Amino acid sequence: MIYLDTSYLVRLYFEDPGYESVRALASTDHVVCAWHGQAETMAAFHRKLREKAIRLIHFRAMMDQFATDQESGAIIWLPAGPEILARIAQVYANLPASVYLRAADALHLATAISHGHKLVYSNDSHLLAAAPHFQLTAKNVIGKG
Repeated sequence: MIYLDTSYLVRLYFEDPGYESVRALASTDHVVCAWHGQAETMAAFHRKLREKAIRLIHFRAMMDQFATDQESGAIIWLPAGPEILARIAQVYANLPASVYLRAADALHLATAISHGHKLVYSNDSHLLAAAPHFQLTAKNVIGKG
């Protein structure tokens, strides 16, 4: 299974730079993501609408396709629980002040490692930098984050 963060999930639906590489990667195995990635993905679609990168008809089509993909199990959503919050607390307690770790990124990373993943894919520079603090390897297949 391949763990994709939201920056990569959005590229499955929208042709942001590097989408070809992300789609090729996603075609090789089952895609998994943390449960909260669903809300992040919908928010990213809406941001595209707000920024006028897409029209309303495209936004609705993306939302419909995303719903269809969820119903069909095309993306496996990994649940969160107390062990994930405990892992996040442990990482923050030992995290150097120089590391910028956002809550949503911490949820991605803690969820991935708690579900047995050793590798996550993203192009988000903050998530990539924080991954080793969760004993994860992070890889960007599309270039600079």
